[in-house]
Amino acid sequence: MATIAPRPGQTLLPLDWGALAPLRLRAAAIADGVYSGAHRSSRRGAGIEFGGQRPYVPGDDLRFLDRRSLMRHDRLMIREFETDTERALWLAVDTSASMGFRGRKAPGAKLAYAALLAAALCRVAVAGHDPVGLAWLGATPGIAEGSRHEFLPAGFGAAAFERTVDALERAEARGALSEDLEGLERQLGALARRARRGSVVVLFSDFLDLPESVERRLAALGNERVLVAVQVLDAVEADFGFQGRVKLRAIEGDAVVTTDAERVREEYLARLEAHSSRWRATVEGVGGRLVRARTDEAPLDALRRLVQAVSEARR
Repeated sequence: MATIAPRPGQTLLPLDWGALAPLRLRAAAIADGVYSGAHRSSRRGAGIEFGGQRPYVPGDDLRFLDRRSLMRHDRLMIREFETDTERALWLAVDTSASMGFRGRKAPGAKLAYAALLAAALCRVAVAGHDPVGLAWLGATPGIAEGSRHEFLPAGFGAAAFERTVDALERAEARGALSEDLEGLERQLGALARRARRGSVVVLFSDFLDLPESVERRLAALGNERVLVAVQVLDAVEADFGFQGRVKLRAIEGDAVVTTDAERVREEYLARLEAHSSRWRATVEGVGGRLVRARTDEAPLDALRRLVQAVSEARR
């Protein structure tokens, strides 16, 4: 399904944040309006089990530094723990070119809106003492075009929030996921390895151009984890709010369509609903939830539905 292209000459890079910036302040303000009380977790007390090691990242809590690894191998490693109530939150963000679209009435691009929701959800999670990690589907911020890179490991507290916001602020919408299926498979495989059983995985995408392999992978990912999919659409995509004859160009691909808006609107909306329903069936088939959000919607309202969906999927 092709998404609506920007006007000729309109750039997708750098990301069009519009009124959604500054991300850090906006995300904090939105998160403050949400009560997260789905559960509390603790790093202390009975029930804590050693969960392995990972390389140290600046900002990690030095209380969990593995001194033996430092003395024996001269490497900074962090000891990770698991508890009955602690579940890592993994944010996965689609950075393909279609996510860079911004209609005339939208406050920012779809990727900017998704980044704002992701940052606010991260803030809610760290306030509840949950670890948060960040993954990408597509181009990774700060990395050369066409390459892939490891994502942010799950971390705790203010440091995790700051690292997540820093990465999201560098986001760029480029490329088509279908053009690098091998790279996409590596990213999804790495996410499955990092997000342990019982983790919460929240995927932000427009779901318009995702390959079928992603649908299968997500179903497998949701078998042992809590899966929530957030479909972010521009108002133009959601309503097909055009008048008269229009010329549409696909952002991901070379398709060009000239048509009469009034004549095709009903069929377009029906196909869009069927497309979204298919993804909803896939996610709910493994106990997850699908949340639909529009970029012209108040982010706080969307975040409240997202937090509710995570809570319901956990139960």
